[in-house]
Amino acid sequence: MQAQDLLAALADGGTVSGALLAERAGVTRAAIWKQIEALRSRGVPVQSRGTAGYRLPWPVQLLAQAAIRNALPASVQQRLGTLELHWEIDSTSSEIQRRVATLPDLSVVLAETQSAGRGRRGRTWLSPPGLNIYLSCLKRFDAGFAALSGLSLAVGVIVMRTLSSLGIIGAGLKWPNDVLSDDGKLAGILVELSGEYQGPCAAIIGVGLNVRLTPALREQAGQPVDDLASLAGAVVPDRNTVAAALITALVDGLGQFEREGFAAFIDEYARHDRLRGQALRVQGALGALDGIGAGVDARGALLLQTPTELRAIDSADVTVRRV
Repeated sequence: MQAQDLLAALADGGTVSGALLAERAGVTRAAIWKQIEALRSRGVPVQSRGTAGYRLPWPVQLLAQAAIRNALPASVQQRLGTLELHWEIDSTSSEIQRRVATLPDLSVVLAETQSAGRGRRGRTWLSPPGLNIYLSCLKRFDAGFAALSGLSLAVGVIVMRTLSSLGIIGAGLKWPNDVLSDDGKLAGILVELSGEYQGPCAAIIGVGLNVRLTPALREQAGQPVDDLASLAGAVVPDRNTVAAALITALVDGLGQFEREGFAAFIDEYARHDRLRGQALRVQGALGALDGIGAGVDARGALLLQTPTELRAIDSADVTVRRV
């Protein structure tokens, strides 16, 4: 029995005995125990119930490619390129990078778990199976890099649109590419560009969205984090529904960005901007700069009102903290 089969056997939240699992798979109890430990090492909270067996603390909705596609509006299905779902992959964005020359526009790759998920500035993105959404989308542009200013901020707005469609409130945006609640980071965005500065280019847009986190994963994250389960209250959205809502928002929103640029998103960004009016410290290669967040400009640069001037912070290779 492989790890994905074991997770499927436990997905409904009921208790299943190790003996029954072993019998179904035609393996030993020891082999089942090894797979249980493998799931636990990836962050899946499998509980032991003595001789009764194993269970999860709550039901898990495993991703299903057909369920995701069927939940997409017909107009999105028509524009969508390839839709792939992997059990395990190094990184959904890396998979698109390897095949960027051949994948059609608006192709989407999802994974149940990633062995080398990437966040901003080379950070690792925790990717336990069965709990969250790890998705990357390929978008081709004809206008070149120069026309893509503000793309990562526009994707932040697209994620906020996704949350709104799911009835999730209580989140906002932190420049340049984080989605936050009051309790911590809810989603991260990573945009990687390739191609020509003034000609055809491609953007690989990675989104990691926390649907449900365990206490151990929250501790392992090394920073305050939050999940949809906490914001949704009693009814946690199905992961296939979340994935379909995100894909729909990406296909529609990236088409809007291609036609209209960041100008079509700047007002929405302002409504969700969690740094506007806040005392901030921007730390970069040239040292620290203190000021008050003043929104973003038409290019998507962070505006910082210092005691002497209004500064535009273009580089994403900085850290921004409230002080």
